[in-house]
Amino acid sequence: MDRRRELKEEYRLMKPAMGVFRIHSEETGKCYLEGTTNLRASMNRAIFQLNFGSHPNLELQSDWKKWGQKSFSITVIDELPYNEDDTSTDYKDEVVELKEIWEEKLKNDGFEFY
Repeated sequence: MDRRRELKEEYRLMKPAMGVFRIHSEETGKCYLEGTTNLRASMNRAIFQLNFGSHPNLELQSDWKKWGQKSFSITVIDELPYNEDDTSTDYKDEVVELKEIWEEKLKNDGFEFY
């Protein structure tokens, strides 16, 4: 029984990777950025939504339906580290700021966005 309690505590203390990921269309060159406090879960959710036609970005959804998943790359473009002192528990503002930085960088590199 102690092992079960130990595993629950480990899970509770787990810190998921957070940052910004990009869905890039090889056909149009456009990209979609999303900042999140849980990269893996958000990437899985976006793929699920796109495959089932329920993604909130209608232009991205239309291109996904037209060309399929094989025409898109999905990559983590930056991860946000946790604070060393572990006093901050809400990283939403930092994630939003990181996304805005990447939007600006990619815009300067000539990328268009969904």
